[in-house]
Amino acid sequence: MSIPRIGIIGGSGLYHIEGFTRQKWVSVKTPFGEPSDAFLTGELAGREVVFLPRHGRGHRILPSELNHRANMWAMRKLGVRWVVSVSAVGSLQAKLKPCDIVLVDQFVDRTKRDFEHTFFGRGIVAHVAFADPVSEELRRLLLKAAKAEKARVHDGGTYVNMEGPAFSTRAESIANHKAGFDVIGMTNLGEAKCAREAEIAYASMAMVTDYDCWKVDEAHVTVEMVIANLRRNAEQAKAIVARAIPTIPTVADWPAHDALRNAIMTERSLWPAKTVKQLGPILAKYL
Repeated sequence: MSIPRIGIIGGSGLYHIEGFTRQKWVSVKTPFGEPSDAFLTGELAGREVVFLPRHGRGHRILPSELNHRANMWAMRKLGVRWVVSVSAVGSLQAKLKPCDIVLVDQFVDRTKRDFEHTFFGRGIVAHVAFADPVSEELRRLLLKAAKAEKARVHDGGTYVNMEGPAFSTRAESIANHKAGFDVIGMTNLGEAKCAREAEIAYASMAMVTDYDCWKVDEAHVTVEMVIANLRRNAEQAKAIVARAIPTIPTVADWPAHDALRNAIMTERSLWPAKTVKQLGPILAKYL
């Protein structure tokens, strides 16, 4: 049996990692529509990896336009069982400074599209456990790698997923700050939900670019500010990912890899053939 692949989702610059060899762009058709882009397959640190530019090459897709189902379905189709997500976030607390890294362990959903964050329906009902939405095993490996790279890294935090594309109003930002949430972004919650249903272990590296707008003594968040700090973070993010990859196991036997085992409510005899076909890569071991 071949060793499962490791997925990386992030900005286009992330795939320019030293040692990322045998690169090949692969297009994947899915029953849920088009993924963000083609997938860049290759080898890094002795493991097969699959990279996806989250917003498409050239940053062409709004956060609310992201097709998380297509992205994660394609990852699973390509043999991915672990996904490391790298994304920009705003800080909601003074201790989380621009260019810090937060290895989040919780989410708050402020989107209006949660019906697009599940593979199920159409005759098959499933309710995955999501109390702990991030793979703790993968998060710990990223934490160890970040510390080895001497990054300013924070162990845990709550990510508020807003929809955007506008940044927060000051009232919203102050409310999130006072609630004790840690960072705010526009992308990771849908990824985490779809990854869990696809039995992919998922962890997020939240790269702080700004203080949102609750902190009145700081400049308001702007695209220029976000891009400038993302570029500062990019090299460190690549180093952490490259260091973490060889520490990821070669056997997919973590809790996230069995997330559907007790989650599907519909009797097997009632599963519609069309839905089963659509969910082939995800349901294969349950057929």
